[in-house]
Amino acid sequence: MVQKSRNMRSTVTILETSDLHGSVLPIHYANNKPNEVGLAKIGTLITQERSKQENVIVIDNGDLIQGTPLAYHHARLDNTPVNPMVHSLNHLKYDAGVLGNHEFNYGLNILDKAVQESNFPWLCATILDEQSGQPFLGKPYIVKETAEGVRIGILGLTTPYIPNWEQPEHIQGLVFEDAVTAARKWVQLLREQECVDVVVIAYHGGFERDLHSGEPTEPLTGENQGYQICQEVPGIDVLLTGHQHRSLSGKEINGVLIVQPGSLGAALGKVTLELEQQRGGWTVVSKVSELLSVQGVEPDGEIVNLVQEYERKTQEWLDQPIGKLKGDMLVKDPMQIRLKDSPLIEFINHVQMELSGARISNTALFDNISPGFPSDITMRDIVSNYIYPNTLKVIRITGQDIKDALEQSAEYFELGAGGEVKVSAKYCDPKPQHYNYDMWEGIEYKLNITRPPGQRVVKLEYQGQPLDLRASYDVVMNNYRAGGGGNYAMFQNKPVVKDIPTDVAELLANYIMEKGTIEASLNQNWEVIVG
Repeated sequence: MVQKSRNMRSTVTILETSDLHGSVLPIHYANNKPNEVGLAKIGTLITQERSKQENVIVIDNGDLIQGTPLAYHHARLDNTPVNPMVHSLNHLKYDAGVLGNHEFNYGLNILDKAVQESNFPWLCATILDEQSGQPFLGKPYIVKETAEGVRIGILGLTTPYIPNWEQPEHIQGLVFEDAVTAARKWVQLLREQECVDVVVIAYHGGFERDLHSGEPTEPLTGENQGYQICQEVPGIDVLLTGHQHRSLSGKEINGVLIVQPGSLGAALGKVTLELEQQRGGWTVVSKVSELLSVQGVEPDGEIVNLVQEYERKTQEWLDQPIGKLKGDMLVKDPMQIRLKDSPLIEFINHVQMELSGARISNTALFDNISPGFPSDITMRDIVSNYIYPNTLKVIRITGQDIKDALEQSAEYFELGAGGEVKVSAKYCDPKPQHYNYDMWEGIEYKLNITRPPGQRVVKLEYQGQPLDLRASYDVVMNNYRAGGGGNYAMFQNKPVVKDIPTDVAELLANYIMEKGTIEASLNQNWEVIVG
């Protein structure tokens, strides 16, 4: 009796980082205390996975070169050396990178330099050169072939919503295409012309719908189209996602395996594909996604050494004294900062107003780990509180726009079963969005959060009189918000009265250095009330 031969099998591992945001070392830059994040820890996991088997593909899914003082210092103050994030990915032998929206924050020259320094291709099918109509970074996919002959096509997509956030000069000459349209075109090419056995999409975007019910979880603006891609584009095996900073694994949507590894290098996304050679080619017979935490993982010593000089310069810069503070601008309770006017928020708004000439301003407490300012202020304190490379714009809006924006911000709050004030699910899921709650100066207002959303502004005055909803007002805010970022559609396409292209962190630092000593003040122009 002749024994039937078994079909040949092959295992492929795909590793994904996403939204690293300049995070290499496992530290908090606010105080240099240990933090369970970073590419150095991720590097150890990548090495471990490569030691287990031969067919390992490593992809970075975007938002790589912006986000930490290390990344800022390199981009703005010492851009001559190789980008430290790119240097690290080169060392770890990444197979490809995908553009994220924050890749454009420092302008096209900084991005182009990082791309040129990379030993791996950057993939993006959704951002096109305006003149040629072709992907502006060249071929938006790669094909990797294993020793057994399995062909894996990897296509890069980036959220096309970037023009709603980014400075126009940073994306000049570029056209942004719908992600579903681009996916449909290029997946077909990979299947029919490249004859791949597996299609992997690395998409710097997330999910616009609940993964279980399919119900919309956000306005369907095109910022996140992961669910739609899975449902409407045939031929995809795996969708690597990001942008939303969610931790997702172990689920399929319409037969497409998904994964999203959070942010800052807290976890490594891992996809394991089992393939079997059948008549006509290779077939995926099993696919699993999981997240590998860096908790307790020893950092890769070579990565630590590689960024040592960058880090030394960054730490020196962070410890530069800026000025002194009289009074208290520390953040002891982030919720209290957002419930009632505070000296820290008032100071930032006053600086924005003084530098722009506008009489009304808004800003946010971007994160719950913002420490506020101590009595002796250093550059570390500035970048620990103002963590984004935003600039300022003065836009002309109506009183109704201001009221609508306050109602939008008021949806940040909800009341718990016991009447306690907490952050609403809308601002927590799929990721914390503390940066989308604004606090204003130059107007007087009260928000009553016992009232229904859309009806919470119970007081709104300007210079002691009710705000005229039909009148126009010049308001200074960061460029992200001025473009409508955070679903503030009322600010989109409004006349720009003044554009201040310097980073707000730099503006704050220069302001404090010029004054020498600043003083905490509080005019209590707004509050959030219950009942």
